[in-house]
Amino acid sequence: MAQAQPVLHHNHHFPFSLTSKTLHFSLRFARPPLTLVSSQSPSSTSSSSLSSSSSSSSRYVHLPRVSTAPVDYAPPAPEYDFEQEIVRLRGLCTKLSKRKSIKEKLKVIDRDYRVKQFFNSRRNWFCRVLPALNLDPYDCFLLKCLVAAGQEHVLSLGIESVEGEFETARGVVKHALFSLVEMIEKFDVNGNGGREGFGKGGMVLEKEELGDLKKLLTNLGEIEKFYDCIGGIIGYQIKVLELLASSKPERYSKNWSGQMKQAMDCEFLKIHAPNGPDLSQNIEYASQAALWGIEGLPELGEIYPLGGAADRLGLVDPDTGECLPAAMLSYCGRTLLEGLIRDLQAREFLYNKIYGKQCITPVAIMTSSAKNNHKRIMSLCERFGWFGRGRSNFQLFEQPLVPAIGADDGLWLVTKSFTPLCKPGGHGVIWKLAHDKGIFKWFYDQGRKGATVRQVSNVAAATDLTLLALSGIGLRKKKKLGFASCKRTTGATEGMNVLIERKNLDGMWEYGLSCIEYTEFEKYGITEGSHSPVSLQESFPANTNILYVDLHSVESVMSSNSEKSLPGMVLNLKKPVAYFDQFGRKHSVSGGRLECTMQNIADSFFNTSSFQCYNDVEDILDTFIVYNERRRVTSSAKRTRKHASESLHQTPDGALLDILRNAHDLLSRCNIEVPVVESNDKYVDSGPPYLILLHPALGPLWEVARQKFSGGSISKGSELQVEVAEFLWRNVQLDGSLIVLSENVMGSLKIDENGESLIRYGQRCGRCKLENVKVLNKGIDWNAEDNIYWKLEVQRHEGCKIILHGNAEFEATNVVLQGNHVFEVPDGYKLIIAPGTSGFEARLYPIEHDKQDTGSWCWNYKIEGSHIKLEYVEQ
Repeated sequence: MAQAQPVLHHNHHFPFSLTSKTLHFSLRFARPPLTLVSSQSPSSTSSSSLSSSSSSSSRYVHLPRVSTAPVDYAPPAPEYDFEQEIVRLRGLCTKLSKRKSIKEKLKVIDRDYRVKQFFNSRRNWFCRVLPALNLDPYDCFLLKCLVAAGQEHVLSLGIESVEGEFETARGVVKHALFSLVEMIEKFDVNGNGGREGFGKGGMVLEKEELGDLKKLLTNLGEIEKFYDCIGGIIGYQIKVLELLASSKPERYSKNWSGQMKQAMDCEFLKIHAPNGPDLSQNIEYASQAALWGIEGLPELGEIYPLGGAADRLGLVDPDTGECLPAAMLSYCGRTLLEGLIRDLQAREFLYNKIYGKQCITPVAIMTSSAKNNHKRIMSLCERFGWFGRGRSNFQLFEQPLVPAIGADDGLWLVTKSFTPLCKPGGHGVIWKLAHDKGIFKWFYDQGRKGATVRQVSNVAAATDLTLLALSGIGLRKKKKLGFASCKRTTGATEGMNVLIERKNLDGMWEYGLSCIEYTEFEKYGITEGSHSPVSLQESFPANTNILYVDLHSVESVMSSNSEKSLPGMVLNLKKPVAYFDQFGRKHSVSGGRLECTMQNIADSFFNTSSFQCYNDVEDILDTFIVYNERRRVTSSAKRTRKHASESLHQTPDGALLDILRNAHDLLSRCNIEVPVVESNDKYVDSGPPYLILLHPALGPLWEVARQKFSGGSISKGSELQVEVAEFLWRNVQLDGSLIVLSENVMGSLKIDENGESLIRYGQRCGRCKLENVKVLNKGIDWNAEDNIYWKLEVQRHEGCKIILHGNAEFEATNVVLQGNHVFEVPDGYKLIIAPGTSGFEARLYPIEHDKQDTGSWCWNYKIEGSHIKLEYVEQ
């Protein structure tokens, strides 16, 4: 009897974690909502409790004046009681959530023992200047939330005493010394210390300190508002402490561990490698899916998470010395952000060539204030005139920065008074932020149903048909979310995609695609390497953060204003946090920050069945996955190659080699002889075997680009750059350097009624045609020590360069172009190179008036079945 088809229902919640060598688990390390045993809060009058609190609070505080640590003996800090602190904060968070007005919330938080202890202290310097600052009630509430969360050290002015300490003789002496130091610091010849600030009774804040306080209040306000779905500042700290505690199970009490085990052993969980079409193998389906993507382009938006700090790249502005974000990395002659837009415009150009219509895709970019990210990206877009797309087709929205914490006790790391160390909160905040900032509505207003999501450091994501097939399947099959994936590489800092199978306590089965971040592998008992019981590289695919999302589905999750709005919250403690204090001293401590993972929005799109499904469950899920060759899906410029390092993985150098491998795959199928690019270690010291950089508008589908190339050869050590879409190569032999540049690669700019420059695809394009041509010159100086190939900063002995202005055209037939040449063709003209008495002769002709827009020849694109056929047409 045939098995009944399962009926799947939507389920929008799935917290999970994994531990097992067989990948068939009970949920021993899962993180359900924590149920804690209540314990008595420490009394506000308990000197032992106050001493313990103060001791833990000063661990990462670098006092700018005099240390308060005893000279003769410094006892070790007591073990931080995570369980007790979480209980206290949860109780406070619950009470605050039941109050609507700030006045009511202040009454609640004023009863917290930490708040009373801090703000009622007569010796607290900050509290003595606080009345003169005239803060509004909301700002006062933010500061009290900070203190209640155990972060009073952020408000330290440099000399803070511990309550009760002055009852000892040593405390009296220390207090006198502190007072003397403070008097010396404030004293000047006029007797007023020269301090211009705000305060009373001799206690003041300098202008710089006041500015830092205002920045702190702004940052706290952003955290309180953005993390409102989990309880604001206090909820943020609760989640941090929960994740810290779960990272070290020995911190739990026996009672706590027993409760967790009881709650989780009764559930069944299994993960599988997800099935999906392989675009590199199923050619017909891949071509059809790509056509769906092209056809659906007017219904798609584009989303770029560009808010990360990208510390591993170590980018620095050569003029100012300021740190730069990843979007500003100069790669192959242009910034990474320019590369994203260029890839998008190539797809729009293809749409125009097939359907004869303009299509400008709205682009939403998430930025941050880290490294002046937002200002730099805005400035870049303005400098390039919004890339000929119009300002109205861009939305930039800035994510809040979140505090970094110490791993031992969850204290916020501080660089100076009022200045916690803050960094972006992970790309997963993009969904809630987009909801809060009205980005979804903006997409809807432009008729968009879905969006493709791509990270800036991945320079290979738009290769061939990966993005088009992904979005095409998502739109055509009305999926809620899709992953583009590939094989994992051992040692890569990337997660893995999985198919989750789970049996709930109610007997229902849940299924869906998800992701496990690489930072969580060890925690869940999953290891890498040859001794691993499970080969992740072979069994489970890589999470590449290339997504298709259905906009309405994602927004429906965000509108719940619950913890689901912050998918995949993790605390990455694998890398030390490095920072400088106010004296320029560098610190490196074990810590991290609460991060959300963009791809784990998939956990809200699980489907349920009344019985277990055994085969092809992916076909009936709301989520899907597609595969392709790794270098056609992901190759990232995430980190700078270390000096003398033999590893090029995830470096700009290694990504360039993948680009060259893709160029080989593309051109070798066109009957063009091209040397094979060998393994990365072959080029660690020597550089790449050649440079081939092709504009994506030549395709971007390889089956389109391959119809523009035919025959010939490219020798080892050669350079080929083609920056023109209307291009023909027939039997060209290249030994040296050939560079074709066009001002109007895909079309020309027109001024609209609002005074903005907008691109008109297919009009007044530059054109280049090469038939039976030999290009021979000395090309790149491969021995030049200052060559940086991935930046396209290279020295050349000779080269052949063709520069096309406006709608200029270049044609060369049956000639040998030997030596150094620069052919620069003005707008409105065609330059023809033909055989001559001295080797060749050049003739310049004006383009006929009626051919100024269309050119003297063009490629016509036609759809035949599931493929695109090109026809060369003389106008």
